[in-house]
Amino acid sequence: MELDQVTRGRLADATLAVVVGALVATAAAFDDGTAPVDYALIALGSLALAAYRSAPRAVLAVATAATTAYVLHAHPGALSALPVLGAVHTAARVGHRGLAAAASAVFLAGYVATGPTTGEIVERVALLVGWFLCALVTGLADRNWQAYLRQTEQRALEAERTREEAALRRAGEERLRIARELHDSLTHSISIVKLQAGVAVHLARKRGEEVPPALLAIQEAGGEAMRELRATLEVLRTDEPTGTPALLVERARAAGLAVELRVTGDERPLTATVDRAAYRIVQEALTNAARHAGPAKVIVQLDYSVGELTIRVDDDGSAARTRTPTPGIGLTGMRERVVALGGTLHAAPRAEGGFSVRAELPLDGVGEAV
Repeated sequence: MELDQVTRGRLADATLAVVVGALVATAAAFDDGTAPVDYALIALGSLALAAYRSAPRAVLAVATAATTAYVLHAHPGALSALPVLGAVHTAARVGHRGLAAAASAVFLAGYVATGPTTGEIVERVALLVGWFLCALVTGLADRNWQAYLRQTEQRALEAERTREEAALRRAGEERLRIARELHDSLTHSISIVKLQAGVAVHLARKRGEEVPPALLAIQEAGGEAMRELRATLEVLRTDEPTGTPALLVERARAAGLAVELRVTGDERPLTATVDRAAYRIVQEALTNAARHAGPAKVIVQLDYSVGELTIRVDDDGSAARTRTPTPGIGLTGMRERVVALGGTLHAAPRAEGGFSVRAELPLDGVGEAV
């Protein structure tokens, strides 16, 4: 099984601590007079490095104290400074520069107090000072690099958010432009057709003549076209759904459609894209049922599972199971919304009669619903 990032980091820290301890202990084995207490101090100072991510100051204190005590007791070589070097580097990396410098000074003072010959002390202290300076500088450089990476990531996220906002703004402007064009062109034309048909019907009835069925059909179709156009313009001018599937069911029921809502699973808030898609799917399915199913009963079912929302709208209307549905704008738009979220859609007549719409939407929708 693949390990997560936190576990891999802890294993890497423990490995580093063991390697440092092994190096110092191996060097101590070649020194005369190394006692068991010295190995215990080496182990304490080295293995403390395994916790440097969670407690860098505590690790710095433990490593400095244990390693300095080991140096004062056993008078080892310069390699004994490795645990303190590691602790100084990690402390400087997280911003504790003063503490890191103080720990370096404490260890160097303890090392000087071991009392080697003058030539040896100058050579070893100069070497250790160089090492500690490198540890401080590399720790600070690593800190600055991590800060630069975080800033770069934040700028990238901000740029992505800005692009998304610009795309949404352009989409909204395009919707408004289309709404204006439809209103200025189609609304006028349909109003003229409806008005002329109404006048013709009125004149025929005034003269006592029978109104031709075609004329009545034109009048009714004109009114229906006007209502649908107004609904379309309202959708184009509205960026987000203004309700919930439950509200859609209530509206459909108030309009005379026999509809029932069933919710199963653990109902919970949805992301904006999934919520918008669910609203539009239920809206379109209920609209189709009201137009084409006749006096039918409709069941809207929302099933919340662990990672998926299943929407099912079934009616027992007049659709024949052998009749293949013609994909109009409504079904096409519904399918586009579902596919954009990485889901699946099935819309077809039921075997027992009527029509069924079934949409399966991942709750972590991968795209932006259209």
